[in-house]
Amino acid sequence: MPRADTAFLFDLDGTLVDSVYQHVLAWKEALDREGVELSVWRIHRKIGMSGGLFTNILLRETGLEITEERLARLRTWHAEAYNRQATQGSVRPLPGARELLAFLTDADIPWAIATSGRMQTAAHNLEALGVDPSKVPVVTRDQVRHAKPDPDLFITAAQRLGVDIHYSLVIGDSIWDMLAAQRARALGIGLLSGGYGQEELEDAGAFRVYEDPADLLKHIDEVVARS
Repeated sequence: MPRADTAFLFDLDGTLVDSVYQHVLAWKEALDREGVELSVWRIHRKIGMSGGLFTNILLRETGLEITEERLARLRTWHAEAYNRQATQGSVRPLPGARELLAFLTDADIPWAIATSGRMQTAAHNLEALGVDPSKVPVVTRDQVRHAKPDPDLFITAAQRLGVDIHYSLVIGDSIWDMLAAQRARALGIGLLSGGYGQEELEDAGAFRVYEDPADLLKHIDEVVARS
C-alpha cells in the first residue's frame, strides 16, 4: 500500500480529459496529408507515447524515410487538427476529473500533470480542466529529453512537487504510462478511459485499474491512506 505522503502524477489525455480519439483522428488527418496510409486502429495503439517516437515508429512500419522535415510537418498538422477539434468543444474533462483533483487539493495530497503532448495541444486540455500551470506543476514534452515510455516526464513532475518518485502514483490510461511508471520505480494505476483493456494495463504493470477518474475517486481509499 502506498504511503500516506503519496503524490499523484497524472497523465492528461485519456486520463483526465476525454481526448484520446480526437488525437487519433488528428494524427490520421496529418498522416493522410503526408500520404501515409494507416488504419485508425494502428494509430490508436500508439497514442500515449511521445509524438516523436510515435511518428518514428509509424513511418518505420510503413517503410517511409524518416526526416526532420517530415516529422515537423506531421507534428504541425496534428496540432492544427487537434486544436480545431478542441475549439469546437469536443474535448471535455472525463467524469470525476475535476472532482478528483479538488479532493486531492482539499486533502493536501500533492499532485501534478505530466503529458507526452506539447503545450501547443495541452493548453486546451488544461483550460478544460480549470488547471492553471502557474499554480500546479505541469510537465509537457517540451520540457524533458524523452517522453513516454521513458520515465522523464513523471520523474520531473515528482521533482517539481518535491516528493520521492518511489512513493508516487502514476495515473494513466495507456500501457506507455504503466511502462514509464515501472521505469521510474513508481506505482502505476490504470484507467480504462483511454481504450486499453484491464489485462493490458495490468500486464504493463498497473497496480490497480479503474474505469475513469470518477471510479478512482470512489475507491480512493484503496490507493492512498491518510492519517
